[in-house]
Amino acid sequence: MNRKVRTFLPLLAIAGVLAAAPAGAQSNAGDQPVMYGANSGEYTSNGFALRGAAEVLQGTNRLRADSINGFTAGGDLQRVEASGSVYFVTANETIRGDRAVYTLGNGDVVVTGDVILTQGKNVLTGGRLVYNVRTEQARMEGAPRGGSGTRIQGVFYPQNGG
Repeated sequence: MNRKVRTFLPLLAIAGVLAAAPAGAQSNAGDQPVMYGANSGEYTSNGFALRGAAEVLQGTNRLRADSINGFTAGGDLQRVEASGSVYFVTANETIRGDRAVYTLGNGDVVVTGDVILTQGKNVLTGGRLVYNVRTEQARMEGAPRGGSGTRIQGVFYPQNGG
């Protein structure tokens, strides 16, 4: 195994843990092994890139997109970006969109495009979702002014049946 590949694999493992964390901050997920795959991958001094059916799994958490990029500074992962048919799946929620950016410093995951948040039977749609992995709070916004579907929409079902 050449040096570039040996350096790439541990970086992907670290990136996978952090990229999977926003998909559900479950306490046991961090103890699970990290699996990842893509049609191709690349390591650079500034991070990594997974291309073509990129996927990172840890426990029941999954991040899937056409491409996943990680950006480092000083050897630490700072930001993860996923683009093209983004899916964030946890045991309780599914988030879909066109693009997602996870900033490790503040714990925010910003999903943009045609965003769909599903939790059980409940569904919320909009143009931009900000989800904080630390507080587990989400804020949905409509599309930018002038865009199609500028309002958020949702369907919520009472848990007690009425």
